[in-house]
Amino acid sequence: MVLLGASFWGIGGTVAQRLFQGEGISVDWLVSVRLLVAGLIMIIIALLTHSNAHVFHIWKDKRAVKKLVIFGLCGMLAVQYTYMASISLGNAAVATLLQYLAPVFIIFYLIITKVSKLKFREILAVSLALTGTFFLLTNGSVDTLSVPFSAVVWGVLSGVALAFYTLYAGQLLDEWGSLNVIGWAMIIGGTVLGVFHQPWDVDMSGWTLETLIYLFFVVIFGTMIAFWFYLESLKYLKPQETSLLGSVEPLAAIWLQIPFGAFQMLGAGLILFMVIYLSIAEDKSEVAHIETQ
Repeated sequence: MVLLGASFWGIGGTVAQRLFQGEGISVDWLVSVRLLVAGLIMIIIALLTHSNAHVFHIWKDKRAVKKLVIFGLCGMLAVQYTYMASISLGNAAVATLLQYLAPVFIIFYLIITKVSKLKFREILAVSLALTGTFFLLTNGSVDTLSVPFSAVVWGVLSGVALAFYTLYAGQLLDEWGSLNVIGWAMIIGGTVLGVFHQPWDVDMSGWTLETLIYLFFVVIFGTMIAFWFYLESLKYLKPQETSLLGSVEPLAAIWLQIPFGAFQMLGAGLILFMVIYLSIAEDKSEVAHIETQ
């Protein structure tokens, strides 16, 4: 599920780049519409597969509502908007790779909160990530950045948002199910953004069948299925594992042949090596501890 979800994220980001740069669609409009439409579809699916009471009962639990609103705004909306803004100002490949610094942020959080201690593999991973990011953004030269600085900022913020999104969702998913949580969170995020950027305020005069197909893919595959599968995998994986396995998203962007220079490819390789290394270099003491549970 996480591999499929992350792949759809990466491909969806590249399709969204085409909509921004080729069709003139704004980031604010696309994020608002994709969240609202995908969220409504998920709630409809939930209603068809569960009772009405099950779907709407979450709004009677004040504690759950508070968490859901936080997740909808600081998780769902934040990870969507920052990622799309980075794509719009730069390109899908750089935005995707920066977003997948999220495992580093998750490790820092777990160390700060004393859930785990800093180990050699974490130090090596951070070094790989920072070196890879340098090559990726500068293409080997400190004089020029390969993408605008604003795209870098939004990309890093996207990584922070994805880390929060991954860490925060676990308890809500256990209690209320992925369809309810993701669907309502999307509706919350899309509604708040829609207040400032109305979904109906768009010029469709230049749209073609190709535009509609791209929009369909972004909403259904790049949003609904991608987020659903990614978070559903948290039922079976730790947040760190889900985040690390999600590193296939950069591979999807690169596979679609977004232009990369030689040093950028080296940087991409270092970042991908970092997340793969973290996923396979599991500490033996942690394995032994799990086996004794």
